[in-house]
Amino acid sequence: MNKQDIQNSINQGENEQAEFKTSFSKEVIESLVAFSNTKGGIVLIGVNDSKKIVGVNISDESIANWINEIKQNTVPQIIPDVELFELDQKTIVVFKIIEYPIKPVSYKNKYFKRTANSNHLLNVEEISNEHLKTINSSWDFYPDTSHSIETISVEKIKSFIHKIEQRTQNTIELPPLDFLSKLEMIRNNQLTFGAYLLFAKEYCSISDVQIGRFKSDITIIDSLTLSTDLFTETDAIIAFIKKHLMVEYIITGEPQHIERFDYPLDAIREIVINMIVHRDYRDSSASIIKIFDDRIEFYNPGKLIGGITIENLLSNNYTSQARNKLIAKAFKEVGMIERYGSGIRRILNICEEYGIIRPKIEEVFNGFRILLFKEKLINTDVVKDVVKNVVDNVTDVTDNVTDVVDNVVDKVVDKVVEKVADKVAEKVVDKLSNNQKHILLLMSQNQYISSRELALKVGISQRKTQENIRKLIKMMILTRVGAAKGGYWEILNDTKK
Repeated sequence: MNKQDIQNSINQGENEQAEFKTSFSKEVIESLVAFSNTKGGIVLIGVNDSKKIVGVNISDESIANWINEIKQNTVPQIIPDVELFELDQKTIVVFKIIEYPIKPVSYKNKYFKRTANSNHLLNVEEISNEHLKTINSSWDFYPDTSHSIETISVEKIKSFIHKIEQRTQNTIELPPLDFLSKLEMIRNNQLTFGAYLLFAKEYCSISDVQIGRFKSDITIIDSLTLSTDLFTETDAIIAFIKKHLMVEYIITGEPQHIERFDYPLDAIREIVINMIVHRDYRDSSASIIKIFDDRIEFYNPGKLIGGITIENLLSNNYTSQARNKLIAKAFKEVGMIERYGSGIRRILNICEEYGIIRPKIEEVFNGFRILLFKEKLINTDVVKDVVKNVVDNVTDVTDNVTDVVDNVVDKVVDKVVEKVADKVAEKVVDKLSNNQKHILLLMSQNQYISSRELALKVGISQRKTQENIRKLIKMMILTRVGAAKGGYWEILNDTKK
């Protein structure tokens, strides 16, 4: 780095990769640890939070002592690069650290991660996830010491293999358990958490799912509890939801009518699979699905991982990270997942194509929730067609409507004019719009001019022209003599003056 680089960093202020300190302290080490656990960064000592260069006093031993303190209090030990710069005749010390390959790094048994312009203290789950990412693994690959291989069903494994054979058109010769070993679902003759969840023989203690059909927020009319293997749960959840959907039959002229559910089944299936695959099974909470009259709520334990936000999901601006890599791989093997990380985008597209409003996606209660609504989108093309038809029809009947309106107006205005004509003041004319003045000018030149001709010459719609004429009549500036057809316009004498 050179002086210009440092000055640019100061001008930009503190951010995801830059921190300012006025002196060396434990906060400096915390920031270096936080940078090590993210994308690396620099700590400038001798600059305050307001980006003012205040400088720092150092001795010959200062840098060596600081480096030694950083080494002794971090695990794994980190050693930053150090440079000294003179800016505004003041000394600045710059510590630079790269992203550490083995994560997470700790300072006195505390783990920090850089988020925006501050250091975030990691909780136990985040520490675990950082470690798993470092070794390119996930929780479901780890041995399940509470369950033996005898607790999984060989028949379910065979069914899993058969689905793979159907998808790939290849025959798998390996015995069921050997095949799981090949996929690392069994490691060193020890069942993994993922294998237990995928092929549990009977009751599965960590896959609890609660589903209910609600008539109100507190009234349940049907419910289902599931605690079994993940493939069975997926099919059972979708079947229960489908049972409680409304369906309409679309007549096409063919012998077989088309069924249309109030929610797209493809979106429901995609949401359910995402729930099963990405759930945090280390959390004791259950997955919960609530079916209401106007929406379906899907709640799953476990927030987004890898620093991904809801905004990233909706904008499709993220790199997917599977919480359960083994489970995701199993679902992909049987064709239930097409491509990693595309589920949310596919759900949104399905709903849009189906003509219902966009689902609501949010993080709540230390988990992730999707709200699927049955409310239909407004079809703008249809609205445009309806408006066009209305406009066309209005244009067709304008003359007839004008005749009726003019006749009624004539009778009313005649009576009104007799009573209040004397009260019309010249100030009224000053309040006329340019369009109204233009209409009066054209009428003074041609008393028999039609509203359609007026509209063309003034440059406004016929409806607007008629509105202005009615206003002029109401203001006792204009009157109509005779019938709508054959009659003529008369501008009152006072107004002409």
